[in-house]
Amino acid sequence: MSAKTVLPYGSWPSPVEASLVAAHDGAPEYLDAVGGELWWTAPRPGEGGRRALLRLTGDGTGPVSVLPPPWNVRNRVLEYGGRPWAAVPRDQGGPLAVFTHFADQRLYAVEPDAAATGGPRPLTPLSATGGGLRWCDPLIRPALGEVWCVLEEFTGEGPTDVRRVPVAVPLDGSAAGDRSAVRELAAERHRFVTGPRLSPDGRRAVWLGWDHPRMPWDGTELLIADVTGTPPRLTGVRVLAGGPEESVAQAEWAPDGTLLAATDRTGWWNLHRVEPDTGHAVNLCPLDEEFAGPLWRIGPRWFAPLGDGTVAVVHGRGDARLGVLDPDTGDLVDVPGPWTEWSPALAVRDTLVSGIAAGPHRGHEIVTLDTATGHCRVVAEPHRDAVDPAYYPEPVARVLPGPGGREIHARIYPPRNPRATGPDGQAPPYVVWAHGGPTSRAPLVLDLEIAYFTSRGIGVAEVDYGGSSGYGRAYRERLREQWGVVDVEDCAAVARALAAEGTADPARLAIRGGSAGGWTAAVSLVSPAAEGLYACATIKYPILDLTGWAGDETHDFESHYLETLIGPLREVPERYRERSPVHHADRVTVPFLLLQGLDDPICPPVQAERLLAAVAGRGVPHAYLTFPGEAHGFRRATTIERAVEAELALYLRAFGIDRPDAPALDL
Repeated sequence: MSAKTVLPYGSWPSPVEASLVAAHDGAPEYLDAVGGELWWTAPRPGEGGRRALLRLTGDGTGPVSVLPPPWNVRNRVLEYGGRPWAAVPRDQGGPLAVFTHFADQRLYAVEPDAAATGGPRPLTPLSATGGGLRWCDPLIRPALGEVWCVLEEFTGEGPTDVRRVPVAVPLDGSAAGDRSAVRELAAERHRFVTGPRLSPDGRRAVWLGWDHPRMPWDGTELLIADVTGTPPRLTGVRVLAGGPEESVAQAEWAPDGTLLAATDRTGWWNLHRVEPDTGHAVNLCPLDEEFAGPLWRIGPRWFAPLGDGTVAVVHGRGDARLGVLDPDTGDLVDVPGPWTEWSPALAVRDTLVSGIAAGPHRGHEIVTLDTATGHCRVVAEPHRDAVDPAYYPEPVARVLPGPGGREIHARIYPPRNPRATGPDGQAPPYVVWAHGGPTSRAPLVLDLEIAYFTSRGIGVAEVDYGGSSGYGRAYRERLREQWGVVDVEDCAAVARALAAEGTADPARLAIRGGSAGGWTAAVSLVSPAAEGLYACATIKYPILDLTGWAGDETHDFESHYLETLIGPLREVPERYRERSPVHHADRVTVPFLLLQGLDDPICPPVQAERLLAAVAGRGVPHAYLTFPGEAHGFRRATTIERAVEAELALYLRAFGIDRPDAPALDL
């Protein structure tokens, strides 16, 4: 290899272009088995950001798309979406599938192998009331001629005028124009519900429910009911587990009728065996690890029972590994391989467990484990290096000290380029990334957006600040009534630690984040805890005005989230104002970039516009880029490219870096 050229940090040439970042954005989701096949959804940034439904046949043929463009297999339940499809094999005519189409939110049926059927046909009606009718987490019941699923039904024009209930939708299409043909399976009991899971004998069903002001990681109830009557309904509903301070994240029946549930009653989401009649629970693998995660969507699957009595589990502490658990002995054996992050989308067929997996040097792949042999192999979506992997960062997981000696988990991505190195005695600039949520975490996986910066000589530090998931309930609850304090302090502590040890240039630090991370980035510009620390900030689709967001400026799912993150508005209204960046614009003194989707129902543009109005005339350099047709999180290739290039342009300007291919950005 030729000697590296010494170049200023941030000016290094790189083949990781913004178009490459956009083309590889997103990951497969909602994997499941359909007979001997595997089906899943996959992103299509170049096709308007739609999600395609793919299938891989039992002989490995494919994958092929079940539906052509513009079919978009997504839904807006909870606005973040829920499981959008289900399918069952049939002896004749091939599989029958149902799915939700994003454009109209209707539930459709399709028989992809039966050309004579004429393509997808609607099963559910439209509604002009509020956000209409939305459906997710379907379960096809061929013998009944029904699909059981969750209905999210708007009853008025406001974002919180909504109800959710388990329902049965006829497969014959008779409800396509008739809401009364949709049969409600149980009385409305909770504000939020997941889809019912049937016992092997079909006599019982379980599901999860919770209510405002709790979020599902605060407390849920595991409900059980008898399946009785003709047509069947869910009767005798009772609570088996959970409560205001216990979060049950998933429940499933094993083939032998054993009920399993992931609950954090020990302070960690551990897997329990639950007695269906009494609710008595036994922890099957008591570890200070998470065997589940926050329920941002309806339908994730962190564990899946196998026919031999073992259970495939996704587990870890700050990561998510795949293992096989023997519930009788508590023995847990992890799957070998380069994958350190498995999605909660496990699919089981006989002795085979399939999942979506990634690692620090690999993108998301469809991987199958044969539990009989221990052999693991990639079966679809194989990772292919888009560029020489020498341009990928080599991340390091760190635990750094925070205020009061508390531990802060972070992933550090130093600059890396096979052709360039920085000047001797000079530290590189770094950007602190604050993840969204805030009840979430930053996975340690190959991300070309990170490589876009590190290959140019700008380091990245992803911070799992206090309040993040993956480290137990106590770590999550560090943020209770401390949002805008603990998260800001922890990000600042990581930045200062990197500067103090010589890893980062203290004069060239930045912070960026989207959604809740956008809040943390914005607050960091006005908080005394980070005063003078950052040279600039990138703020994407943020929360900036807590009082407005607690009113009618967000969706129902998170409309009471601030009661735990900040405190009840009626009790501490001054805290809402004091922590909101829009009320401290006079403290903003460094350049910032604000990126906003104009169709965002979660963090609407009015939040960003208030900050712009507050800084107007104050002489603070900034840019505001808006994207029609984009909602919460960018999906279209053109949007992703522009956003990444604008972010780089901000850093070049703020850090004083010259490069001939610098993207344009007017501040």
